[in-house]
Amino acid sequence: MGMFYRDDPHINENERQTGFYRYRQLLNTRFGRWWMVNFLTLIGFIPLAAGIVYAVGASSVLVLLPCSILGGMIAGPFLAGMYDALFRGFRDDPMPWKDAYVRSWKQNWKGSLVPGALLGLMLGLYAFMGMLFWWAETPPSSGTVALYLCSLLLVLVVNSLYWPQLILFNQRTGIRLRNCMLFCIQYFWRVMGAGLLQLAYLALLVLFAPWSLLLLLVTGMWYILFLAQFLLYEQMDNAFHIEELYDRAEP
Repeated sequence: MGMFYRDDPHINENERQTGFYRYRQLLNTRFGRWWMVNFLTLIGFIPLAAGIVYAVGASSVLVLLPCSILGGMIAGPFLAGMYDALFRGFRDDPMPWKDAYVRSWKQNWKGSLVPGALLGLMLGLYAFMGMLFWWAETPPSSGTVALYLCSLLLVLVVNSLYWPQLILFNQRTGIRLRNCMLFCIQYFWRVMGAGLLQLAYLALLVLFAPWSLLLLLVTGMWYILFLAQFLLYEQMDNAFHIEELYDRAEP
């Protein structure tokens, strides 16, 4: 039974579809698992969000830095679990989501601490800079806003390519960053499109807060990450041979 779309008698849901039908198939079969993992991910991001809100309210960078770093370290393993759940769905992994989530924590919690801290720090700094624009007596120039948005877009792009490698492969940080750069060069417009989608979703949450925060109860973080990674998955599989490597690893 389709959760988001009516059943199509001409499509066999037990076979992997392609294109839009694959998008629909994943939503119908994986929504419940992704929503549960998303709920846990949102819980993991509460300390980071609370720390940033407190620091911005106190107008203190000295409070912002430790709150963002510590909150990011807490959020990192939860975010890794979200990415792990998404990529298990992309390759049709049959493991129950609870078992997969526990395994993700065991495998990725150490490796996700530093990337989580850096992500938390960047989110905190961008939130603080955004509030400085709001508080300023003189509105920022269009060039300043463009630079702010472009740099934030770059952060989102790097995260879109770095975290999948973290949960999929045991690699050094330098190799992951090099892969991010090479992949971005090869698939520049597709990667930028995925990043722009995430930037637009983030802008929607910020500009229409607090009402837009109700979206977190349904779409949360899972949908925008799913949409961005869905657009990139075929190219990532071609570049990193994800499914081939996991097929070989299966007993």
